[in-house]
Order: sequence, then C-alpha cells, then structure tokens
Amino acid sequence: MKNIVSIKQFQDTELLEELFAQAAALKAMDPADYPKPLANKVIATLFYEPSTRTRMSFEAAITRMGGGLVSTENAGQFSSAAKGETLQDTIRTLNGYVDGIVLRHPMLGAAQIAADYSDVPIVNAGDGAGEHPTQALLDLFTIKEAKGQLDGLKIGLVGDLLNGRTIHSLIHLLKMYKADIYCIAPDELQLPKSYQQELAASHDKFHLLSSWDEVLPELDVLYITRIQKERFEDLKTYNRVKDSFVFDGEALKKLNKKAIIMHPLPRVNEITPEVDNDRRALYFEQARNGLFVRMALVAYLCNQE
Repeated sequence: MKNIVSIKQFQDTELLEELFAQAAALKAMDPADYPKPLANKVIATLFYEPSTRTRMSFEAAITRMGGGLVSTENAGQFSSAAKGETLQDTIRTLNGYVDGIVLRHPMLGAAQIAADYSDVPIVNAGDGAGEHPTQALLDLFTIKEAKGQLDGLKIGLVGDLLNGRTIHSLIHLLKMYKADIYCIAPDELQLPKSYQQELAASHDKFHLLSSWDEVLPELDVLYITRIQKERFEDLKTYNRVKDSFVFDGEALKKLNKKAIIMHPLPRVNEITPEVDNDRRALYFEQARNGLFVRMALVAYLCNQE
C-alpha cells in the first residue's frame, strides 16, 4: 500500500489491528523514545482547504518521527495554484523536493489524481465531500480504546451525512466490524444513495432516521458532525437545517450512561459547552488520538518502501 487514498484500501481487520496496536504503543511511550523512521526524509503537507487538527497532527507526527517538513495551508491562494497551476503539475514539482505528500483538496477524487501523477507516497487528508481515511482510522481507534471492542456496537452517525467525508470513510470500517449503524440526519442531508446501497447490499444492520430521541438510550457511540456551510450552494437551505441536531444538557440526560460522544471537530453549535465535562465526551481525546494513529500510519508507509 504505497498511498493512502481511500479507506476502501483496508479490506480486512488484520492491518487495522496492527496499526491500532502501534498507535497504542506510541501513546503509552515517552516522547523521547519515539522511533525515527523518517530520519533524512522530508514530507510536504499540501492543504488547499483550512485545517487545524489534521494538518497539525500530521506535522507533529512527521516531526516526532524524525522527518523534515515543508508546509502550506490555503494552497489555492498562497501557491502557484493561484496562478492557474494544475494539481498534477504541483505534484510533479513536489516530487523533486520531498519523500511524501499529505494532501487536502476541495475536489472529490483529488487524492487519486495526485497518486496517479506522483512517484512518492500520497496520503489523502480529505478530498471535498469524498473521503477522509485517516480520520476514520483515528475514529475507530478511539472507539476501540474507549469501548474495548468494535464488533456489534450500536453507533449513531448524526448531522451532515450527505457531505461528511469523515462519515463516508468511517462507514466502510464499521461494516467490517458488523456495527449496528443509525444514520440520523435531516432528509436533505441523509447518507448518499450510493452509500445506502452499499450498506444494503452487505449489511442488514443500518437504519435511516430523522430523529435521535428513541435511539439515544440504546447507543454505544454517538458520533456528531457539523452541518458544513461551505458545502451548500443555497444559504436558505443551510439556514433551514443548520440547527437540526443540537446536543445539549437535556439530550445528554437521555443518552446511554455507558455511551461515548464523538465529533471530528471543528464544532459550531451542534454540541454545547455544557457537555464538555461529561466523562462520555471524548471528542478532544479523539483529536489527540490523531497524532498517534498518524504516527503509526507514517511508520507503516515508510516500511513499505
């Protein structure tokens, strides 16, 4: 696996368990003892969309694993893309400078295009409304760490399921562990038909819901996502649906006492601050786990050379 372009490259649980074991070991390790598989290598983080957690956790992972780093954010404005340079030409150029590229791009399929033109590894850090494979990996790691298992859990996916690339990637992994999946969204933002058909063909434990009231007491995992304003062409539609699901103190009382609450962040108002101190709220720990999972992934890619 030279590139990490799609979560569908992960076809069985063996590699996942290997990565999670490595991530857990790194999390327990003193930073002074981290291995340095990236010594004498330089990695580029090429981000055409804003990012905090993904970009900075990747950059921290690269640095902690001994690598050099060149970085740009908002590359569409602050690189030659602003002059009209194509993604293909940018990738070809960077191939002469670096040993790997972490790419975020607003266009669905951009990571695959980059991989097709690159001689160095490409890692998809989010391509439009397509996928976000490394987020899905850290999400699954967080669930396993908190719940002690992955098989057969009841998992509620809430919010913008139409455009949510974190959701699109996570669903593929949850299928592998036979999770009972509840897709909770306004009709306009429900899971794309292609993903529904994929679930229906291979997985009988999924449900499409427009309310979470009845399932909150049953869930093992509540995974909430932001309604993504930047994905809407019509602001009237966005304003109509943006507050469809707000998880506050009252909703917290209804949630299963042993459930965990997750969010890929950033949040807007879909989880109120009063939830943050509840022991079930794991979204900041989830963000922290991104460092260790991405360190494990970087080490894995280095071992493939």
